[in-house]
Amino acid sequence: VQLQASGGGLVQAGGSLRLSCAASRRTSSNNGVGWFRQAPGKEREFVAAISWRGDVTNYADSVKGRFTISRDNAQNTVYLQMNSLKPEDTAVYYCAVSRYSSATTGPESYQYWGQGTQVTVSS
Repeated sequence: VQLQASGGGLVQAGGSLRLSCAASRRTSSNNGVGWFRQAPGKEREFVAAISWRGDVTNYADSVKGRFTISRDNAQNTVYLQMNSLKPEDTAVYYCAVSRYSSATTGPESYQYWGQGTQVTVSS
């Protein structure tokens, strides 16, 4: 499975971006999908995850109420809508496909990773 993350860019604080994660084939339709991010000098951290049916979502406390994860299984694509962006959201964002059907939060539960897309939020 190949994952292609896109939609990153430079935005001012308070702005919005929508990230997309497209899978090369339908493997991801039976699996949970998550977004993680890694800022310079920091460890990769969990951002959001969605179950294979899209009925369960999990979010890191730092993004709750600002970010929304969704999926379109017909298009093999998962989205991350990011609103009210803050400078501390600056990072490379990665999407990943879980080994499980649920919305898992630990990176060890993910088996396929995309290449990452840079999000930069200016103050």
